[in-house]
Amino acid sequence: MNYTVIIPVYNRPDEVDELLASLAAQTCRDFEVVIVEDGSTVPCREVVDRYRDVLPIVYIAKENEGRSIARNVGIEASHGDYLVFFDSDCVIPPAYFETLTRELAANPVDCYGGPDAAHESFSDVQKAINYAMTSFWTTGGIRGGKVSLEKFVPRTFNTGFSREVYRRVGGFREMFSEDIDMSTRIKNAGFSIALIRPAFVYHKRRMDFRRFIRQVYVFGMSRITLKLLYPGSLKLVHTLPALFLIGSVALILLACIVSPWFLLPFALYILLLFVSALASTRSVKIAAMAVPAAFIQLWGYGWGFIKAYTIKIIFGRGRDVNEEIEMRRGK
Repeated sequence: MNYTVIIPVYNRPDEVDELLASLAAQTCRDFEVVIVEDGSTVPCREVVDRYRDVLPIVYIAKENEGRSIARNVGIEASHGDYLVFFDSDCVIPPAYFETLTRELAANPVDCYGGPDAAHESFSDVQKAINYAMTSFWTTGGIRGGKVSLEKFVPRTFNTGFSREVYRRVGGFREMFSEDIDMSTRIKNAGFSIALIRPAFVYHKRRMDFRRFIRQVYVFGMSRITLKLLYPGSLKLVHTLPALFLIGSVALILLACIVSPWFLLPFALYILLLFVSALASTRSVKIAAMAVPAAFIQLWGYGWGFIKAYTIKIIFGRGRDVNEEIEMRRGK
């Protein structure tokens, strides 16, 4: 099987350098790479040119329209039987495509997704955020590829599907949580989807807590968009951050008005997070940073969820979801 790796890029030449270096080091090289520069003000063309002698690369520069449209442009320029998608802030383990080929040969599927991990070279903040985004105690294991409260849904930092999927389902829609939307459409079309645990990537995620807050807030809001698109898609696990935020506010108020003992659940949860993160990262410093990262993840997502639910469902305000998607596509 041959692959096309499609990577949308916006102002990340240094990260593209690391990503291409990791692709050049693959033990299985049966792939081409399509880089789609989505209107970057700091382009990565010079970085790409340095790898042309070691990788078959197609570089496309276009105006800024969003990462989903960039991926679709990459698909149209591809030649592989299987389309693989990475985010530009990923680093790929050397045996990734060797592992992927072996797994797909043993268990062919139309669409797959793989988990992510923190590389030893990542900053302590990135490792703490990685824990917050993948731990069972923060996200229910939805992103970690291990024990989970929800069936696995491929994400665009590490996913792929056959060309036949694209022919029948079409490309990505320009919206938040476009990967969940795409996976849902693939499943609804009757294609097979699987988690390939050994095909993991190192995912840098956000570089600091400020950007991380914004990211998870948007994730929370987009969950309501997905509910409006797919009414049966909202599960209990998706509401847990909102319930956690409401419970947190209630406990703080009770601690202030009635007794400080109402803060005990906070203390126990913080202890649980610290011990779990320490066991996972083997670092006291990263475990300590993982605690605020976990609260940011839960409170940020929860607030975005509550705000969008209130505006779009309770009050029925805002644009129709399909109209919103069309506007994001510039139509």
